[in-house]
Amino acid sequence: MFASTLDTNIEFLKGVGPKRAELLQKELGIFTCGQLLTLYPFRYIDRTRYYKINELNPDFPYVQILGRITAKEEVGEKHKKRIVAKLTDETGTIELVWFQSLKWVTDNVQTGKVYIIFGKPVVFNGAFSISHPELETYPRPRNTIGNLVLQPVYSTTEKLKKFLLDSRGIQKLQALLIDQFIGDIKETIPSYILNKYNIIGRKQAILNIHFPKDTTLLKESERRLKFDELFFIQLSMLYGKQQRELKFKGHLFPVVGERVNVFYSELLPFELTNAQKRVVKEIRQDTQKGIQMNRLIQGDVGSGKTAVALLSMLLTNDNGLQACMMAPTEILARQHYESIVSMLQGRLANVTILTGSTTKKQRLQIHEDLENGKTDILIGTHALIEDKVIFKNLGMVVIDEQHRFGVEQRAKLWRKNTIPPHILVMTATPIPRTLAMTLYGDLDVSIIDELPAGRKPIDTKHFFEGQRLRMFGLMKQEIAKGRQVYVVYPLIKESEKLDLLHLEAGIEQMSYQFPLPDYQISIVHGKMRNADKDYEMQRFVTGKSQIMVATTVIEVGVNVPNASIMIIENAERFGLSQLHQLRGRVGRGAEQSYCILMSGNKLSKEGKLRLETMVHTNNGFEISEIDLQLRGPGNLSGTQQSGVLELKLANLATDQVLLQQARDTVIEILAEDAILIDPKNSLLKSYLAKRLRGISLDKIS
Repeated sequence: MFASTLDTNIEFLKGVGPKRAELLQKELGIFTCGQLLTLYPFRYIDRTRYYKINELNPDFPYVQILGRITAKEEVGEKHKKRIVAKLTDETGTIELVWFQSLKWVTDNVQTGKVYIIFGKPVVFNGAFSISHPELETYPRPRNTIGNLVLQPVYSTTEKLKKFLLDSRGIQKLQALLIDQFIGDIKETIPSYILNKYNIIGRKQAILNIHFPKDTTLLKESERRLKFDELFFIQLSMLYGKQQRELKFKGHLFPVVGERVNVFYSELLPFELTNAQKRVVKEIRQDTQKGIQMNRLIQGDVGSGKTAVALLSMLLTNDNGLQACMMAPTEILARQHYESIVSMLQGRLANVTILTGSTTKKQRLQIHEDLENGKTDILIGTHALIEDKVIFKNLGMVVIDEQHRFGVEQRAKLWRKNTIPPHILVMTATPIPRTLAMTLYGDLDVSIIDELPAGRKPIDTKHFFEGQRLRMFGLMKQEIAKGRQVYVVYPLIKESEKLDLLHLEAGIEQMSYQFPLPDYQISIVHGKMRNADKDYEMQRFVTGKSQIMVATTVIEVGVNVPNASIMIIENAERFGLSQLHQLRGRVGRGAEQSYCILMSGNKLSKEGKLRLETMVHTNNGFEISEIDLQLRGPGNLSGTQQSGVLELKLANLATDQVLLQQARDTVIEILAEDAILIDPKNSLLKSYLAKRLRGISLDKIS
């Protein structure tokens, strides 16, 4: 998006050179002048306010003080050596402390001079001090870089600071960069879009993001650059979707045949909810268009996604094609397999499972049955994408919890047929609307926002350690009614001895409260052999044990409608999404169910908010929005390290209106000018041509 001059290696910018360039590359991933220009400040300091020393409060994030250095001395030896100075104003004295750059402080900080000090005040031994304050002489020199109202603060590292590339050093480089290249900052958004939303030009935005003249211009600059980020993500995504639909013809499914009709009328064990019917209808419409379907189904645990997926796969079989379903773990793949086999009752389709533990002999038979078309539906894990797995005619791919798979892994499945199969993606992790629009904006989204009839909302309670007897009382009360209970402990890593001992201590406590022979306890954790794990799970599923003490391995893989209590120990150690998934293990029958969140008495502010959210709502989408605000989009979607969401300024939790404007604008543009041949869209055409590595858009039809 930048002119060639901004593609200049950062080494050749005045004031950088080879050593600093190497550090900027390693520490911040900055290789070119253009990349440095998009290293935006993460906050701004209001330089108009000076605090008096007697006004200081340890809760202040940062303060600016005007005072005189009245004393300075070097204290301590070797690694404890430091310089301590006293800064005084008319209201009192504060200590300034330096542990590094001692020679610079000795040479440059002079007793008797007046300085402007900036830093975070802390209380040490009953007195205020500031460590490593920013410091400048007073009055400020006339040639001070930037304005004196809003000073930008940039991300940096300790290694960069050693080369004088602290925030102030980076600010100086930005000033040199803008001075040299301001004329090379080109516009990227057509003027008619800028005018429509009253957005300022790119050059003005870049200048004022680094050196804002006032808060109004700063806000306008941030809005413009955020719009850029969101707009071009949507343009790339929606243009790609449009081209895929033009390029890839999809299988037509004209027939709703015996398999779908018999399953729906004779085998389906429950009435579909209106939400399920709506999603099935959307899938049916997709498969009659002659283009490849790419649809995402979102729905809470227990909302009936598997039934919708099975109907879609039977529709595929009715039209003479095979279907497959890929899950991220063997437990989940097996759960889907058993659920589907149970629903079909041995009729309508030949269903097979393929996982990492499938024997070599079984694999050979599965491969043969797939290639000759004997297998109708194949369910499995990553094993499905192996080159040896060849379908006779694959027409539908269902991917469960797709965020757990890489793009290339999914693409391998799509390439297993000459005509790309239809893609149905499912997730039980509710995705915030803004994240869905950004990560899955090229997919059509269906939401199953209705639980099956007769289900009661789960009653969630938060108990502290002192309320443990109350928890045991509730367990005994439910078990007396013939119900069952889950007790889940956190295990961050399966090998963590401390957590395993914690689990064992819990089992001992549980055995004391619920002695044999009146009560049976199943135990499941990740250190057990699969056979033992399956045996214990089966005891619980068949009702032979009333209590299952487990780690998060039961987050997926167990469906026991008779279980009415989920107890989560150390609930503050779990994320919101995981708490919601665990809670979804109960509430699957018609009886009232409970989720008890046990925690210690000391909770962080974030931990308290998570537990309060769980008590307040059962709505997965509401929970996901709060999770987005707490954890950020990268952590929530697993894209933190993948570069999928390269957002420098935009925030999906707070910039929802801007994202919707960007998406709506792209939809309007492509509806009116599909291949961007209108001269007014030439900037957008150039951008996409660059993204598509020089492919002429005129040749795409």
